[in-house]
Amino acid sequence: MRPANVVTAIADVLAGISISGYLSPLGWSPLPILLLCISTIGLYSGGIIFNDVFDSELDRVERPERPIPSGVISKVEATVFGILFFGIGMGTAYLLGLASTVLAIAIMLACLVYNRWAKHHLLLGPLNMGLCRGLNLLLGVSIISSEVGQWWFLAIVPIIYIASITMISRGEVHGGNKKMLYFAGILYTIVIVSILFFAGIRGDISITILFIVPFAWMIFKPLIKAIDNPIGPNIGKAVKAGVIALIFMNAAWASVFADWKIALVIIFLLPLSILLSKAFAVT
Repeated sequence: MRPANVVTAIADVLAGISISGYLSPLGWSPLPILLLCISTIGLYSGGIIFNDVFDSELDRVERPERPIPSGVISKVEATVFGILFFGIGMGTAYLLGLASTVLAIAIMLACLVYNRWAKHHLLLGPLNMGLCRGLNLLLGVSIISSEVGQWWFLAIVPIIYIASITMISRGEVHGGNKKMLYFAGILYTIVIVSILFFAGIRGDISITILFIVPFAWMIFKPLIKAIDNPIGPNIGKAVKAGVIALIFMNAAWASVFADWKIALVIIFLLPLSILLSKAFAVT
């Protein structure tokens, strides 16, 4: 299930809720927020579980320590487990309305298409993986269904970011390509500039910078090390940092569309994600 990654998916949804403006008026209810968090837990976990199901034969060669090839769980059991989590994700989204349901279906399909077909495609794979995260951000926005149509284009930013991480991750086992790592650095920069651009349009950029600076440090430090020596372990650390740093990125979104207090709530997820990353695999 990659529990540390699941925490970052919750951060995606909280960022989306901030973008929707749901937290601005007084009297908002915590129940829809809780349902969306449960939904993204189910959808993300289901997608990760099916990643291992579809990769089980390849993992017997490249990553025999993973649960299925190591014999901790059977392929059939993992499949049932994944279906259960997809059901949780779909069911809770259904309780919130049509927009959330459609987005949940789209996330599930994007996960399955990536796991089954797109993963090993040079361009389609990273874009497909990015789409999963972009849709997850919109799942949060769907807490006010009418806002999805207004802010759908913001999903392009996490699509670019996750696509870059996905490109990097291809070098985890056998080492990476420096050109690809440099390209990922360019995409990281585009993501940072994009968030700062919206912060500048909407008001005080100084608050957002407080979240962008640690975000940039967290993603560029291991990336630079991987560029200097693109061996598998260094690339793995760059990928791990990139995934967990999503919490900083989502906090930055919250600071742009809500306020620093909401952003700080999202940041509180970081220690939990880091702690889980020490006990469970991230990649």
